[in-house]
Amino acid sequence: MQRQIVTVEQFYKEHAAALQMRLLAGKRGLKRIIREATVNRPGLVLSGFTHYFAYKRVQVFGNAEVYYLRSLTSAERSKRYAHFFTFKIPCIVFSRGLRPDKEFMAGAEKAGVPVFQCPMVTMKFINAATLALETMFAPCGSEMGSMVDILGVGVLIRGESGIGKSEAVLALIERGYSLVSDDVTRVTVEDGRDVVGTCAELTREHMEIRGIGIINVAAMFGIKSIRNQKRLDLVVTLKVWNEVADVDRVGMEQEFVKILGVDIPHIVIPVRPGRDLARLIEVAAFQTKLKMSGHNAAQEFNDRLIAHMSQGNPPPAE
Repeated sequence: MQRQIVTVEQFYKEHAAALQMRLLAGKRGLKRIIREATVNRPGLVLSGFTHYFAYKRVQVFGNAEVYYLRSLTSAERSKRYAHFFTFKIPCIVFSRGLRPDKEFMAGAEKAGVPVFQCPMVTMKFINAATLALETMFAPCGSEMGSMVDILGVGVLIRGESGIGKSEAVLALIERGYSLVSDDVTRVTVEDGRDVVGTCAELTREHMEIRGIGIINVAAMFGIKSIRNQKRLDLVVTLKVWNEVADVDRVGMEQEFVKILGVDIPHIVIPVRPGRDLARLIEVAAFQTKLKMSGHNAAQEFNDRLIAHMSQGNPPPAE
């Protein structure tokens, strides 16, 4: 698992358009690191209370901060600015189209702190910026395997090279499902509980089929055959039949695999000639969807069997 290092420059480049941010000063400080995935309004610090200051966050100035500073004398304002810029602040955003005075701009330039302007209402900017930062700070990693969206169930298909993953994925796409990634799936954690899979921009919409080469899935099967990202709900591992010591016959025990610290339901499907892997993966996804809605066929069968035997009946023969 890898935690992202987010710089002010990355934040600005990726979200400047959505957040309507414009750089006013402190360009040389764009390499500064944002260390916390949220924002802070520095009103208390500007008023003189410095025992606690979340200076590692993006600092947002709204009407309250700006009008308070304007109420101070020039000498007092200079003193507050000088103290404010002693902290290693990543960057500052003035919302509502507000603009800092020349003295503030000069202090930011001297300290190398980027200052941005944004026309959005302060709380709207804070909400949008927090969501953007949480996405950028989310733990991320890579999983070897292809991912498919099967009726809203995100399925990661893993297995040794040459076992038939690509053929199974291709068959699923032919049935109308959507490809998320081929061979390598990028995963991130959202809200600390959902693992979301996607693929590299360079390989998006493409698949490698042995003996044929690289194909463009969107061009061949239509744009509906591609999904940019999907929550991961199930991991399917394909294994050679002889390597599976104990084939699950009932499915009472749900196995899990940890991905980025989150437990994801896991199923092992034995592979041997004649088995329709795409169909089996499709059924596994349907079964997972039913379990997510509270319907567990194995548990229902077990309860029925226990009720049958409690009446003095012998267990049914295999």
